[in-house]
Amino acid sequence: MRCVRSLTEPAGRRAPRRRTHRIFLRAAASATAVTGALTLSAGHGATGTVDAGSPKPSPCGSSQCQTLDGHRVEYGTISRPLLKDQPKLGTTPVGYARVLRTRLDRPAAGTLMVNPGGPGAPAISEAKGYIAQFKDLLTDYDLLLIDPRGTGRSGEVSCHVKRSEIAHSGRLGFQEKVARCAAELGPRAAAYTSAATADDFDAVRAHLGIDKLVLFGTSYGTYLMPIYAQRHPSRVKSIVLSGAYPLNTDPLGRDSAQAVSLDLQRICARSGECDGNQAVRDLTTFAAQLREKPLKISLKVGDKTRNVTFDESMLASLLFTGASSGVGSKPDEPSMLGGLPSVLAAAVKGDYKGLRSMLEQTASGRAAHDDFQSMAVVCNDYPRPFSVDASIPQRREQFADALARTRPGDFGAFSARGFTGGLDDLADACITWPRVNTARPYVSTGRFPDVPVLVLSGDLDANTTVLAGRRAAAQFKNVTFLVVPNMGHTPDADPGGCVTGIIVKFIRTGDVGRATCLSDLPAIKVKPPG
Repeated sequence: MRCVRSLTEPAGRRAPRRRTHRIFLRAAASATAVTGALTLSAGHGATGTVDAGSPKPSPCGSSQCQTLDGHRVEYGTISRPLLKDQPKLGTTPVGYARVLRTRLDRPAAGTLMVNPGGPGAPAISEAKGYIAQFKDLLTDYDLLLIDPRGTGRSGEVSCHVKRSEIAHSGRLGFQEKVARCAAELGPRAAAYTSAATADDFDAVRAHLGIDKLVLFGTSYGTYLMPIYAQRHPSRVKSIVLSGAYPLNTDPLGRDSAQAVSLDLQRICARSGECDGNQAVRDLTTFAAQLREKPLKISLKVGDKTRNVTFDESMLASLLFTGASSGVGSKPDEPSMLGGLPSVLAAAVKGDYKGLRSMLEQTASGRAAHDDFQSMAVVCNDYPRPFSVDASIPQRREQFADALARTRPGDFGAFSARGFTGGLDDLADACITWPRVNTARPYVSTGRFPDVPVLVLSGDLDANTTVLAGRRAAAQFKNVTFLVVPNMGHTPDADPGGCVTGIIVKFIRTGDVGRATCLSDLPAIKVKPPG
């Protein structure tokens, strides 16, 4: 029996005020013997490498342990084959950190294994944030952080392609960089998949002697953790997915396109500072203007000036990903989403001052995780609107046919070509990814362990939308689905602790209770047009 419980808030509700986190993309590829243009950093301070079949490492108090925010943390690395059927490609290290519960005088009540998203965002470097977030759980639960292969302590690799370069290269230039990344990885590209990462995680679990895990994933982690659950069902105690999307996600991203307009309507209705329907009309008009004639904009980023050709695809990318990030983190302060009604109203009249400021702020915020490393995972794993066995010219024809079959309104205020051109992990993003030396798209078995599952979606998230969250929830039998008002990507970032409190209660009891604190989450500040 499928049990889906949905707690939502009416779209027009105005709430009192309060504050999220966002972990940016990272991912992709490595081996212990990478040469040429690839950069490898295998250890990053790991305390030693042990084979996955060796005895469990010594308990904390040994040289492998440190103290972090009052918790003893056990660090280690195991060695895993890069590709099981190609031993000549060697191995990859897989680094982990186990944060021990404060009550060490009794056995752990369980172990929470987390993944912050990406694909391929390293987890170990986020230990302090997770300790703070789950402080009420870590009295008697352990916390397990594992860097996915190709990132952090698990053999970090760069394809020498920067995400900040994408805006200057156009769609064809973007696809050329994807092809270059695959060529640099060569046969190793096939090693960087969610299935391989899930198996690495289970090898760490076995190495540490842990029986069952509570799985917690945000963003891409909501794709990775279900794959772990399918491949290792007997090792799963429960699952929490925040900012979720399903394994069979729409390769054209239509729900995200539609969610941009919904977000504008919601923030206007809740703030009373703008007309949501007018904001959507302004968005539609501005997108059409950019289709007709892209803007030439000079941006000041740090001490440099960049000349950017701003088109409809760049607008789409800015609004469905950038505007969703951090929504709800500081509701009393200006945010990209809260500024959009004003920026769009000015832009349709030829005033681009607000747009330029927004773009400069976005470009300045890309610092730490700028390496374009996620493509090996998404181009191996994600569904796509063309055959992976077709030639590149055939793929382009198939992609054009897929767009031609869409219906008016499928992409909200955007054109089909304009919106899909802003997707850096779906649509035709992987159209140049090779047929050889790579893995095939992941195919879900459709079978999951019958364990309690909690899925959360922020109702201002146009990246992993409420519709995507519902579809993610529908994958499971015993599931609770919560729509979190006034939060973007991802809803567990609620700084007041409401959502994390719900998650902790669910992990301990399998139930979320009444979750009444959701109705107190504050509406974001909106700058009125004009």
